[in-house]
Amino acid sequence: MHKRTLRFVILLMLCSITIKTYAWRPVAAGKDSTVKDSSLHPVIGFIKKISFGGVFQARYTASLMKEVDVNGTHQANADEVVRNSFSIKRARLQAKAQVSDRFTAAVLINLAEFSGDTKGKVLENAYISYRWNDAVNFTVGQFRPSFGLEDLYPVDIIQSMDFSNQYYAFGSNGWQSFQIGVSMFGAFNKDSKVPVKYALSVVNGNNRNQPSDNDNGKLGTARLEFGDMNKLSFGLNGGFGAVKKQSVYALGVDVSGVIPLAPKWDLQLQSEYKRGNNHQLYYGMADSLRKDPIGKYIMGGVYVLPNFRYKINYHKLTSIEFSMRYEYFNEDQRHNGNVRQSYIPMISLAFLKDYGGRIQLGMQIDQYNKDIPGTKTHNSNLLIVQVQCRF
Repeated sequence: MHKRTLRFVILLMLCSITIKTYAWRPVAAGKDSTVKDSSLHPVIGFIKKISFGGVFQARYTASLMKEVDVNGTHQANADEVVRNSFSIKRARLQAKAQVSDRFTAAVLINLAEFSGDTKGKVLENAYISYRWNDAVNFTVGQFRPSFGLEDLYPVDIIQSMDFSNQYYAFGSNGWQSFQIGVSMFGAFNKDSKVPVKYALSVVNGNNRNQPSDNDNGKLGTARLEFGDMNKLSFGLNGGFGAVKKQSVYALGVDVSGVIPLAPKWDLQLQSEYKRGNNHQLYYGMADSLRKDPIGKYIMGGVYVLPNFRYKINYHKLTSIEFSMRYEYFNEDQRHNGNVRQSYIPMISLAFLKDYGGRIQLGMQIDQYNKDIPGTKTHNSNLLIVQVQCRF
């Protein structure tokens, strides 16, 4: 199965290099009212454009703690703890088709996930979008519902080594990351001083690449964003739904903006606060260990991410950036949960446009209130060097 998939992917990559033409399809006698491209043949229509892109990230990781491996796992009695390693973090390939002036289809896969268990992995985006106008758009399929700042960026352009702990925790609970469902989104007052964007989503909430939902409940989310993220913006996020016949919720606020400091210096600032039910933790426990109803299992946290950027524009080098993300996260606030504090300082060299090339050097410093031997819930200090290419 893997061999067939790899052959298909290799063929797809070869096609991405050579294809720069249009795919033809027959058109019914009645003209498609959504098509307004004057370049269309009067009898035969065609897909306007097929584009390919992707990102490759490779990294070297070294653990600075004797009994902690490169994955942050504590291994006290191991014969040899692997404390340094080269690895491929992401090898993504995306295909996007502009079917008409209103319909778009997209598929995104991460080939790096073939290195381990591929169940529930590899396929990331797989959706169809329909654009009515600036204010009304729809997406159906597998996508990232908008429930915070980190849903608005691909991971290869964020100002840190990776997404936050809260992003992955809320993602595993169905509110963020790749989910299957439907979304409606749009923007108002685009030319005003305070533009407004919104997004409404309903998803299964049991994460990506699932054949169907695992219960009859669904998760609904809403986001309102005021302002311009290149200047100053403020976001409100809320969600409500049902998991195995029990009600769950999540909410959050976020702020982002860019502050010019000098002609070549600016400060990019992002901060988010979220809290909500941790139903994954609740249902992962044995019945005898549950102390309260699901409504009292609350996770929450906040992070602050300042990024200083020096625009250099020297040959292909576009900027030098310095960032320091601090995050506080508690997976179970009501039951004396194990607080995790993370410090991630980073310096990066950005090449070409939109991080087309990037070299990052950073640390991931995790500190827990209580260490649990033999697990990832343990203090760790990881040194990371990452190289990135977007195409």
